[in-house]
Amino acid sequence: MPHLDATRLRLPTGPRADLALAGIVLVLAGVAEGQRLGSDRGATASVAGSWFLAVAVCAALPLRRRYPVAVGWFTVVGTGVYYLLSTVDGPLVLVPVAALYALAAQGRTRASVAMAAVMVIGVGAGVLVGTGDVNGTAVFMLTGWLVAVVALGAMRHGRVAYAEEEARLRATQERLRIARELHDVIGHNMSMIHVQASSALHRLRKDPAQAQEALTAIKQGSKEGLRELRATLGVLRQVDEEAPTAPSPGLSRIDELVSSAARAGLDVRVEQSGGRSPLPAAVDLAAYRIVQESLTNAVRHSGAGHVVVSIHRGERELTLSVRDDGRGATRSGREGGSGIAGMTERAQALGGTLSTGSGSADGFVVRCRIPFPDHHEPIGGAADDQDPAGG
Repeated sequence: MPHLDATRLRLPTGPRADLALAGIVLVLAGVAEGQRLGSDRGATASVAGSWFLAVAVCAALPLRRRYPVAVGWFTVVGTGVYYLLSTVDGPLVLVPVAALYALAAQGRTRASVAMAAVMVIGVGAGVLVGTGDVNGTAVFMLTGWLVAVVALGAMRHGRVAYAEEEARLRATQERLRIARELHDVIGHNMSMIHVQASSALHRLRKDPAQAQEALTAIKQGSKEGLRELRATLGVLRQVDEEAPTAPSPGLSRIDELVSSAARAGLDVRVEQSGGRSPLPAAVDLAAYRIVQESLTNAVRHSGAGHVVVSIHRGERELTLSVRDDGRGATRSGREGGSGIAGMTERAQALGGTLSTGSGSADGFVVRCRIPFPDHHEPIGGAADDQDPAGG
């Protein structure tokens, strides 16, 4: 005897569900009308009219996805006329009820409420006329059912709209995250290349040897920039991978930033203190990007010659500062750049703070504090700030 796997049983959905409901209702209505025909041979014309209306109403239901309002009104009116002609309480009312729910689920609340009101008024008029087929209790029950159906449809529409809005918000946040990563990766390396290219052009005739060194630095900087760019775009393509294929940038790679800045003419000194335990990935990445952007700003805007990067790892927070001897804080808003705003967003996303301003001896300083819990505890916002190159 074959084994029936209940997990493989699936109810029809979409147009198939409409066809299935229409078919079931039509069969049940046909059975009811057949019993009526057998008990009253003189009701042939009335039965034929009822059959025609039942078929027309059921046939209209699968068209509701293309003409939702028109099909809704047709099923409501057709079902009302059907009950005027028929003397049996058939199941045809399920068709307009399904149409009302679908309209409410699509956000067409006014149309569904209007149709429900017409159905209640029609049944109520039948009670007042005294047809004997329905009474006040039936009107009350029908009203309750229709209110519930419209409310459930409206709730469904609200849930779908909320899910769509949430998906749009996640997509927007992802685009902002990608834009921030690309800004950090491309902006830093292109700034270094620009400085070296300017230096090479200036020295080409006077000192070809130094010009060659600058061109070598350009080659190395462009290579590093392309490597990070490929890693970033590679993760965007490989959305189905369970694990990243490239390590996430962090303070362990700060020597690369120092070397890149040195090739652009900056003398960078790194001072580290505190513990040596690994930082949470999101904090490590944010600190790396903040130092990277600070060095980029020093190269592009300050005219600085020396930069001091101070990093202190506490038990519950990371503090860092980047101080240069350039032209001071007046450059922070130049050219409408978004570098400082991006650094601030990174720090705030992890519950930290970032400030910029003049140093004690002029120049420019970036100060940042990022708290972090125990390594076994989750970090709020970390999921939104993970590096595309490493997940």
